[in-house]
Amino acid sequence: MPEVSSLLPIALFAVPAGLAVIAYPLARVARPLGPVLNLLGAGAAMALAVPIAIHTVQGRVLVSLSRELRADALSALLVVVISGVALTAAIYSFPYMRLEPLLDRVGRAAGPEVTNRRLATFYTLSLAFLATMLGACLPNNIIMLYVAVEASTIASGLLVAFYWDRRSLEAAYKYLILLTVGIAFALFGCVFLYASAAPHLSGEAGVRGMLITDLSQVAHYIPHGTALLILSFFIVGFGTKAGLAPFHPWLPDAHAEAPSPVSALLSGVMIKMAIYAFARTVCIFFPVAAYQPVAVFIVVLACFTMLLGGVMCLAQDDLKRMLAYSSVSQMGYIALGLGLVGIGYGQSAAYLGSYGSLFHLLNHALAKAALFLAVGAIIYTMGGKRRISELRGLARRMPVTAVIFFVAAFAISGMPPFNGFWSKLTLYLAAAEAKLWWALGIAILTSLLTLVAFIRAGYHVFWSDGEPHVGESEVREAPLAMLVPMGVLAGLCVLIGLYPQVVYPLLHRAALALAGIQ
Repeated sequence: MPEVSSLLPIALFAVPAGLAVIAYPLARVARPLGPVLNLLGAGAAMALAVPIAIHTVQGRVLVSLSRELRADALSALLVVVISGVALTAAIYSFPYMRLEPLLDRVGRAAGPEVTNRRLATFYTLSLAFLATMLGACLPNNIIMLYVAVEASTIASGLLVAFYWDRRSLEAAYKYLILLTVGIAFALFGCVFLYASAAPHLSGEAGVRGMLITDLSQVAHYIPHGTALLILSFFIVGFGTKAGLAPFHPWLPDAHAEAPSPVSALLSGVMIKMAIYAFARTVCIFFPVAAYQPVAVFIVVLACFTMLLGGVMCLAQDDLKRMLAYSSVSQMGYIALGLGLVGIGYGQSAAYLGSYGSLFHLLNHALAKAALFLAVGAIIYTMGGKRRISELRGLARRMPVTAVIFFVAAFAISGMPPFNGFWSKLTLYLAAAEAKLWWALGIAILTSLLTLVAFIRAGYHVFWSDGEPHVGESEVREAPLAMLVPMGVLAGLCVLIGLYPQVVYPLLHRAALALAGIQ
């Protein structure tokens, strides 16, 4: 595909990064400026991501800084998903992050002044988190990719600790320790890959030697043992960030204890950014047939991940932890597609696995963000309650939230006519074409477990007998500014389910790039 020089890749992450620099002092001077700047950063990112996607659908690749930044269709898909979910979370944050409910969580002894500082910090870190996630989807330089992924860990880790109580601090500590150690393996993989590939690169490429597009051309020269070590480091490093089992223990605590808009970003898009880095690095070796056993191992790891996450999802009483374990399970589906790409790289079977994986990445981002925001609306209305055993009969008082919850739940479970049905069906067909019947069986079983878990939770929270009350005040529907972004995400789950062709052009180009067919 022709490469076109453009400033769009630079502007995409530079705008929210620049707003992050000025957000804290401005939000301290005038508190309403914090959410406004957060919304402005997410809106600007979306406005820049759309033209990048249009260019890639038309068959162009955008490059900047002497090809150090490169936006192909795969990058475009990720930045559209990230900026879209971030925009809905920014709108949702307006009422959710109000001062009074926040004081209830952090303790009124902290006082409004301390809490105001925390709110300014929240919006600053939210913009920084968005900038680092977008920045991680653009580098063609493998070290820049690692740096951006690690930077997102720091920004998001501080957001996990936002409430600054024992639960959130413990979750943030576990999150930062496990991810920092895990991502260190990815750094080792990047260094070993450069050291092994650089002698085989000539001219300017040999001097710079860290561009992913150049490294993929000489992967077959790297000694087999060294390549297996590099692949192991990438799988452990980026697999930890993506929440693949058994590297996932950080995920349930972090997603549960972060503010709900942050949980939507963590589960909706951050782990997708990590799986993007996983795909970019591991796929360097997929054109070499000798590494097909590694692809089979990724399929095994994916099946273990989806099954473990599905079983643990069933066992949860905390709504946010249930959603977190569901995210572990769904990342298994995405990794399954990536493994199938490696098994049949460059062929039609690889395209089917690639398309299914990326389609499910998109569908899970929409559905899981909607679910976390719906649960956030329950927490907001119920004074912090989020245990299934403590909630009942909410459908009568929160009908819109109930509908959104069930739409997103059925979508994530792969039920027709919602979007998750089509992506899971594509992955089933890809596994069948590869004759991996055991993987197909595990994938279908996990979908059933997911459906049972969400029906169980939804029945107890919304349909079971009882009249919900919080103290002396009656429960009522969440504010409109929270319902609108939730409704948009749920509406997209329905729209894509009924008319999946709407996302085909971008997904098709991205799948071709990932499967090595173009």
